[in-house]
Amino acid sequence: MAELEAFDVLDTGPEEGFEDVVQIARQICDAPVALVSLVASDRQWFKARAGFPDCQTDLTRSVCVYALSEPDLLIIPDLSADPRTRGNPLVTDEPHIRFYAGAPLRTDSGRTIGSLCVIDHKPRPAGLDEGQADALRRLARQVMLLLRERGQLAKMQASDLLAAAAASRRAALLELGDHLRDASTVADMTARAAEIVGRVLNGSRAGYGELDQTGEFLTIAEEWVTAGTSRLAGNHRLADYGTIVPVIQSGETLVVRAASEDDRTAGHSAAFAKLDVSAMLNVPVRERGRTVGLLYVHTPEARAWAPEEIGFARNVADRVQVAIGRLRAEEQQSILNHELSHRMKNVLAMVQAIAAQTIRNASDLDAAGDALSARLVAMGKAHDILLGGEHATASLDAVIRGALSIHDDAQVGRLKLDGPLVPVGSKAALSLALMIHELATNAGKYGALSTPDGHVTVKWEVTSDQDRLVRICWIEKDGPLVAPPSRRGFGTRLIERGLAGLIGGEVQLTYPPEGVICELTAPLTEFQANT
Repeated sequence: MAELEAFDVLDTGPEEGFEDVVQIARQICDAPVALVSLVASDRQWFKARAGFPDCQTDLTRSVCVYALSEPDLLIIPDLSADPRTRGNPLVTDEPHIRFYAGAPLRTDSGRTIGSLCVIDHKPRPAGLDEGQADALRRLARQVMLLLRERGQLAKMQASDLLAAAAASRRAALLELGDHLRDASTVADMTARAAEIVGRVLNGSRAGYGELDQTGEFLTIAEEWVTAGTSRLAGNHRLADYGTIVPVIQSGETLVVRAASEDDRTAGHSAAFAKLDVSAMLNVPVRERGRTVGLLYVHTPEARAWAPEEIGFARNVADRVQVAIGRLRAEEQQSILNHELSHRMKNVLAMVQAIAAQTIRNASDLDAAGDALSARLVAMGKAHDILLGGEHATASLDAVIRGALSIHDDAQVGRLKLDGPLVPVGSKAALSLALMIHELATNAGKYGALSTPDGHVTVKWEVTSDQDRLVRICWIEKDGPLVAPPSRRGFGTRLIERGLAGLIGGEVQLTYPPEGVICELTAPLTEFQANT
């Protein structure tokens, strides 16, 4: 049976070579009927026939089945007298056959798959003469040659088809590469990829959908479809189509030959039938280890996807994944460049203002240079912290520690910081660093840090009320007795107005005898803003 199936000849149409064989056999053997009979597991089927109406019969009416075990010709002079065939319906009823002579159709391995036979409606006690028998054997060998040549031709044609399909896939990948290089949007990229994969794989529908953060819902914008095929644009819950979520989230390609038969989808075959889907390929597109999209192709009929087809779909998905990553990287770079330009303008404006005020209020140039240098170092520390953060933010703790790190006393435990984790945006970080630097500078010159026993505590909190305010408190202790300054220098004005004016907060400086206290209150949203 396996060797017969390998010839792939059952139920094929008439072919001239086989038709010639039966006509020659009938003439040589002077018989009204000649057949090329192939015996399958449940029937005998005639590749060629002359003088016989049916193209096949079941095995209960087969005489050729007895030829399978014969080493040479099977000749039955009178079918009505032979115990094997006298009850055969073809003998007892129409067409009342009486004589049979069959030459086995034997493969190279020696197995018999059928016979070339001649049949008469009257008995032939003498059977065939020597010449007729020899001709029947030779014609049977010709039938096997025709079957082998037919198989070779089919293989060559299949090979040509495979080569053509491979060339088509290569050309499609080149076409896709050219488009992905020039495309400027993700939608444009995925639309062309869907069109190419659907066309090359002879699908009825192909498209690209984006998964939400949970990986359970797929959003489809546009897709490629053949005429008469419905579109699936919209949101889809993947669980409505079977147990396919784990496969997709793992990054594996979901290959389904028939949705009604696959264990993962059979329980939801009605949903697939409504969409006119039987076979499908779902290829995940991933970013940073997570499935973010799905390239798919559907057909309305069952289909055994070839490894080359699966590989092609994966190749397309991989190229789309790389192209999307490139495009998003370019978009991110553009955003970063814009943000850097904006921030540099703000920094330069702040530096210009600080420099002008420092020089204007300094008693001599050396003092002005030292003050300006220290303030610029404080700003630089804040910048370093921002650049090391995520999305141009830093923690409040890090900004304060950075501003204090240029003061030697920060290394000997005289400064205590206490507060929760609070992100600080670039808008507030630089001014906060300058403010803390000025407070520490004044404390080192005149306040708690100017004596060995003095210390400073910086505390902050975020209120839980609807307004959500940040409160920062600078408290000096155990320093020299404090008196309010007789004049307000640039440092004091920078503390009082710099940060508060920038983010809409309030700053209060008080001078109790035991130490300076500075309190800042500002909206949390403004504190965390980046622009």
